[in-house]
Amino acid sequence: MAKATDVRPIVKLRSTAGTGTTYVTRKNRRNDPDRLVLRKYDPKIRQHVEFREER
Repeated sequence: MAKATDVRPIVKLRSTAGTGTTYVTRKNRRNDPDRLVLRKYDPKIRQHVEFREER
């Protein structure tokens, strides 16, 4: 099992378009200590939008 202080925790990315679409990924805490923001495809609105890390 993963520890709570794992170097690569699993994070949930939620769409900023308000559609409720989420992606699940891992991030490296040492390289990205801030919240992760990625531009990904939202299938509900058929566009690429920013997805922000949710805690």
